[in-house]
This record gives sequence, structure tokens and C-alpha cells, in this order.
Amino acid sequence: MDEKLTGVVVDETGTLTLVEFACACGTEATWVLELVAEEVLHPAGGDPEGWRFGGRELTRARRFQRLQRDLGANPDAAAVIIDLLDEIDRLKGLLRRAGIE
Repeated sequence: MDEKLTGVVVDETGTLTLVEFACACGTEATWVLELVAEEVLHPAGGDPEGWRFGGRELTRARRFQRLQRDLGANPDAAAVIIDLLDEIDRLKGLLRRAGIE
């Protein structure tokens, strides 16, 4: 039997609500609220009902999940690692734009 999958591409222009974001992470909204409170995630918007999450935040949340699941990283360590990975990505982008690889 062939299974048909559908999805939405979330990049820097697309956004998800809190509920959609939690669903995309395979978790509950309370988990997302905790990551926002710990400043791991930075949604746009003023309050949880108006929050919007983009592709960058989805990448951060999934990295956080993998670090905890695969490496047993505690939340503080996972947050620091994610910040460092983001900085590496940013610097690689700068090097690419400068023609240095």
C-alpha cells in the first residue's frame, strides 16, 4: 500500500503558530513554552496566541530534541550547543558570501 504524505515547507518567510509548531516538533505546546521561557526559541509576536515560528526556530527546536535524546544533554548544555551551532552556520554563510570556502 502506498502512503501519501503531505507537508508544508517552512523557511524564513513561512511561519507556524504555537500549536502548529508544537505539532511539527511532535510535542506539546507546554514544551515549546518552556523553550521560549529559557530563551532557546525566539518567536515573533507579543504573546503565545500571536507567536509565529519560522524555519530557523524549527531547526533550533529539532536540534534541541536531538541533543537531549541522542546525547543526553541537559537543557542548559543543549541551549549553549545550539547557540554555537548557529554561530558556526552564520560564519560559514559569511565565508561563502565572501567567496572563501
